[in-house]
Amino acid sequence: MSLALDARQRAMLEEMGLRVWWPEAEAVAPSSAEPVAAPVPQASADAPDFIASHAHLERADAQKHLEPRPAPSLQPLPAGVGSMDWPALRSAVAGCQACPLCVDRRNAVPGAGAEQADWLIVGDAPDENEDLQGQPFVGPAGQLLDNMLKALQLDRQQVCLSHALKCRPPASRSPSPDEVAQCEPYLRRQVELLRPRIILAMGRFAVQSLLQSTEPLGRLRGRVHQYHGVPVVVTYPPAYLLRSGADKAKAWADLCLALDLLKRSA
Repeated sequence: MSLALDARQRAMLEEMGLRVWWPEAEAVAPSSAEPVAAPVPQASADAPDFIASHAHLERADAQKHLEPRPAPSLQPLPAGVGSMDWPALRSAVAGCQACPLCVDRRNAVPGAGAEQADWLIVGDAPDENEDLQGQPFVGPAGQLLDNMLKALQLDRQQVCLSHALKCRPPASRSPSPDEVAQCEPYLRRQVELLRPRIILAMGRFAVQSLLQSTEPLGRLRGRVHQYHGVPVVVTYPPAYLLRSGADKAKAWADLCLALDLLKRSA
């Protein structure tokens, strides 16, 4: 049975990069019924940007997006991470190709803030804004973190900001355990160079990297943990707090715990 599409429907499909084969040797039998359009794929939440803007793309460009990406050319973790200074460490992170996350990133995010500070704040992984700017904790989540620091009479120039992962997972998916493990030497070296008095772990992948734990954040909050001799306080990431305002009071309690630890160790 042949599928009958009128000229307008064919043009719509071609505009979206969907090519339809029309047999030349057979004529499509006329029918009194309404023509049935081929199903149009619906854009999912993690669909690439070109789906939403297909009307502005040439068909060849659309086809290019549909083609599979080449396999990444991965390289071993740079040698000597454990002895790098700050500039060398930032350079190593920027050029790292040790896991598949290097393929889709725009910018690696080594970290920012002070190179000598009492506070090290560790998030999970860069989001889209951070990937674009190459800076940690920007956008709405960064603004919330700035307000949290202000409540402690701090700003981001007085703390060191980092992520457990230095590259954004594509479509903001959860990173794999192997991807978290590949980045851990970079975070460990940041701790060694900074020598912070307190680490604030904001998110489950920060916890996974620092504490080697997959327990829920709710079970780890309210206690003092250790990472290579440095106290660690666990709390929720700012991006989560933007969606769950009811937990902001819990996050404030976590900040107060960290601040109290600093005062008692002075």
